[in-house]
Amino acid sequence: MADLFADDIPATPRDEPREDAPLADRLRPRTLADVVGQEHLTGPEGAIGRMVAAGRLSSMILWGPPGTGKTSTARLLADAVGMRFAAVSAVFSGVADLKKAFAEAEVAARAGQRTLLFVDEIHRFNRAQQDGFLPFVERGTVTLVGATTENPSFALNAALLSRAQVLILHRLDADALGALLDKAEALEGPLPLDADAREALIASADGDGRFLLNQAETLYAAKIAEKLDPAGLGQFLQRRMAVYDKDRDGHYNLISALHKSLRGSDPQAALYYLARMLTAGEEPLYVLRRLVRFASEDVGLADPQALVQCLAAKDAYEFLGSPEGELAIVQACLYLATAPKSNAAYMAFKSSFRSAKETGSLSPPANILNAPTKLMKDIGYGKDYAYDHDAPDGFSGDNYWPEEMDPQTYYAPVERGFEREILKRIDWWNRKRAERREQ
Repeated sequence: MADLFADDIPATPRDEPREDAPLADRLRPRTLADVVGQEHLTGPEGAIGRMVAAGRLSSMILWGPPGTGKTSTARLLADAVGMRFAAVSAVFSGVADLKKAFAEAEVAARAGQRTLLFVDEIHRFNRAQQDGFLPFVERGTVTLVGATTENPSFALNAALLSRAQVLILHRLDADALGALLDKAEALEGPLPLDADAREALIASADGDGRFLLNQAETLYAAKIAEKLDPAGLGQFLQRRMAVYDKDRDGHYNLISALHKSLRGSDPQAALYYLARMLTAGEEPLYVLRRLVRFASEDVGLADPQALVQCLAAKDAYEFLGSPEGELAIVQACLYLATAPKSNAAYMAFKSSFRSAKETGSLSPPANILNAPTKLMKDIGYGKDYAYDHDAPDGFSGDNYWPEEMDPQTYYAPVERGFEREILKRIDWWNRKRAERREQ
């Protein structure tokens, strides 16, 4: 079931909730089989299911959105394999609490009792505190089960990650959330909702089981006589905003989705992810910076106006502000999504910079060097330089590469958009160079 209640962790998983406890606590699962929505982990073929069947746990990090079952799963794991359960929260605990937990685990180990140490919000411990877990995990004093809503790759240090298996809990889908409501109704009676309102309530939870049950409890407490439709439910309950932390994982997931949708020329999906970000409170200038980057990286010279459009959108937004200026951001987004795509400039940038680092300080050929002094002229600077404007067709076909280096091809325009015309020009210049070499 869902990780319905990670804030206050009881001392033992066997504690029964009080009769007046919140609905979410009273519906906390009693076995791993009761956990909904995470069967890919808890089922017979899942990582947790296999460890429980073997009767031995390895240290693990449970990574998932709020309300998906992290705390409940950890508590039930200890019961399933007969381990002592201890818990700390990185929000409320300090070094003294950790030392006490480790000391108690060592005493239990000497008595032959293994300890599962559950650390909620483990990413909130700093790097030094995270390092403090290592010797106790390595010696087997504790089996560490950490819970985090943040990407472990960024939030946890490498040494800790190398000693723990990362298990990903999914946000609860509509079926899993529906199963939670079924359990609530079996305990408390039918909810005052028609079928459409029930679906709307599930959708409003955004994958968070704890939130869903808290909303259901609010409905029960109100003792509403008539069934509500979606409009009535919307008036009664304040809809929860989608989870989105501007400096965290959701932020990077959505900007990645926007970028990929633009690259894939899907204006509808691109608008959806743009709207997701802006309605969640993302800084519009951040989005504009990403669009400007996209204009050069993924459109480039296939449509040189793409960069102009994005910079114009930035100016328009700064001039108008929100919400009027957000229309200019939408326009830039649509322009990029529907523009011909080319990463030729981006690839040329990477390969030319790599080449520059590899070749060091090779001197350009002497004929294209300026010679402002007599000495420089005497040693050959500028000698036999071919002035292109004096050549037929305004093109000399001269060699501009260092003598120690063969000519390279960094920029390879594609047969799309304006780059098709650039490709024609380059092909013409290449033919002229070949003719000059044959003369």
